[in-house]
Amino acid sequence: MGADGKTIGYPGTQISTGSFITDPNGLERIRSLIVDDIRTAVDDAGAQGAVVAMSGGVDSTVTAALAVEALGSDRVVGLGLPCHKAEYTGVSEARTIAEGLGIEFTEIQLRPLLETFEETVASDLESDADPDSSGRPHERNHAIGNVIARLRMCCAYYTANRQQRLVLGTANRSEWLLGYFTKFGDGAADTCPLGDLYKTEVRALATQIGIPRRIVNKEPTAGFWADQTDADELGASYDVIDPLLQRLVDDGESIRDAAAALGIDRETARSIAWLCAETQHKRVTPPMPAVGDRESDTGW
Repeated sequence: MGADGKTIGYPGTQISTGSFITDPNGLERIRSLIVDDIRTAVDDAGAQGAVVAMSGGVDSTVTAALAVEALGSDRVVGLGLPCHKAEYTGVSEARTIAEGLGIEFTEIQLRPLLETFEETVASDLESDADPDSSGRPHERNHAIGNVIARLRMCCAYYTANRQQRLVLGTANRSEWLLGYFTKFGDGAADTCPLGDLYKTEVRALATQIGIPRRIVNKEPTAGFWADQTDADELGASYDVIDPLLQRLVDDGESIRDAAAALGIDRETARSIAWLCAETQHKRVTPPMPAVGDRESDTGW
């Protein structure tokens, strides 16, 4: 199965400039909109249900919980897709969550797949140069991390194809704006229920719908290597990133004004703004050269 990927927007929530949606009434409206959109997406595609790759983190937990509310527990499948030992605790948490939601859950070990990839593909493509000499010691880590993300999505779409389901993405607006996702990996999905919510708002929504505090407060990580955290990768925590992105992207403020208003050093603000600008290509459909006067949008 597969619908055109999209990110949900919530115009009915009446977002005010310079504020996040964290009040109970606003969160209830968002909850209702997301539930309705998941249900509509699945029904319009003629699908039997949804697949969610579950890491034990707040984003995938909220996505799975809202999918169950939209479709019923019998129409949602959760996948645990660990590759490294550091992920085992999270996947164990995901299994506990899935049991609580009453959904089917399957754990697939990706390590053998990754080892086969490294032996048969990566080994033939590696440069003889010392990776540390480039000044980017984690360059190979990032490349392999992208492979892992794409292996996860292969599993999610295989499940969706075999069971006539849609794949629900788990990325939030903060990650989307920073390009903190893998093209055709965790960035590939049939619909992204949380795609218009900042991480701050996802956490508030999680609390609203009763997600355990230990999950809401868990240190965010992509889990590509031991001790990896979002904050280390992005250069700041979401408590800093979200207000800055809101001022830069939603309110159109300059880097200087936004940094000054939030008390952030300008270098950090500039680095985050640069991430947003540099990763624009991740947020658009691959370009196609126009031929004649044909419509580029083939959605009819």
